[in-house]
Amino acid sequence: MTRAIVAGHLCLDIIPDLSAFAPGQFDVNFRPGRLTQSGPAVLTTGGAVSNTGIALHRLGIATRLIARTGDDTLGMTLRQCVEKQGTGLASGLITRAESTTSYSLVISPPGEDRRFLHNPGANDDFSAGDVRDDDLSNADLFHFGYPPLMATMYAENGDQLRRLFERAKASGLTTSLDMAYPDPESSAGRADWLSILQNVLPFVDIFVPSFDEISYMLWKKTDIPLSAPILAKASNILLGMGAKIVLLKLGNRGLFLRTVTRARFSGLGRAFTAKPDEWAGFNAWLPCFRVNVIGTTGAGDVTVAGFLAGLERGLPPLDAMQTALAVGACCVEKADALSGIRGWDETRARILAGWDTHPEPEQFIKHP
Repeated sequence: MTRAIVAGHLCLDIIPDLSAFAPGQFDVNFRPGRLTQSGPAVLTTGGAVSNTGIALHRLGIATRLIARTGDDTLGMTLRQCVEKQGTGLASGLITRAESTTSYSLVISPPGEDRRFLHNPGANDDFSAGDVRDDDLSNADLFHFGYPPLMATMYAENGDQLRRLFERAKASGLTTSLDMAYPDPESSAGRADWLSILQNVLPFVDIFVPSFDEISYMLWKKTDIPLSAPILAKASNILLGMGAKIVLLKLGNRGLFLRTVTRARFSGLGRAFTAKPDEWAGFNAWLPCFRVNVIGTTGAGDVTVAGFLAGLERGLPPLDAMQTALAVGACCVEKADALSGIRGWDETRARILAGWDTHPEPEQFIKHP
């Protein structure tokens, strides 16, 4: 039986090796008219379906991946890359001759946040009907990622996204939603994300955007200083819209988790097996583990996988957060999203061995 479905955005990532550059030196060299030498490129799967889904698979959660690809050379390469991660993982991918396969050119210099050149391709054609009722009836957890990069899913105030999550909840699944940062100049950036969230979040149990993503969607701002009060404000709005668990990804500042009170903490679906009293009314901001950062590609997505795997195993919230941070830390020790991901036992052992963390946030919050 499949325990988790991960659906949504999938692409082929092309990642040049830029490790030879010192921090801050890539932009100095990469200028118009210059040939800048890089190392070998890695071809790997990208997007939430790959990053979160395959990380869940590595963490021991039986996972079905559902996404669209084109019937082209890039699509064949993408499906082969997915299948190499585990026999049968590509079986849920949907090939469409009328679509082109999505790809991203990932620019990830040492010590800097990554940048992308991205073609959404077949992701723009994905609709609620691509996830079948049979798929939903045979799983415990439904996770969807990157609707801002999927035109059909955010059109009409997220009607297709709402329909999909409504069906997943009606099937008894625990539902989870991740976002991506939309280009402000694109149709996704001009979409009414406040209305989309209001339509969809009543059917979302676990909402896991980044702070930058949700700042743009709630307030159309990208430069809000990170603080405990602003995290409390954002999470309060999102819980008020209907989500029951809000996990905000803060990059190298860690993770913030907030949940609804006990009166609302019910109906979380089949994947939630933990003690509700441990999770209800929870509020915490945890720092990252210390690692040597090589690349940040996919770090947020695999962090989500760690959190969901912890929830699937019935962990209390602080342990689920630590597992999420550990999986993210393992990820950034490699240039691509998946090479650094370890199995569940090895990941937990690394935490329990006394893995050092960065200093606690200045306004650290921890549930008693």
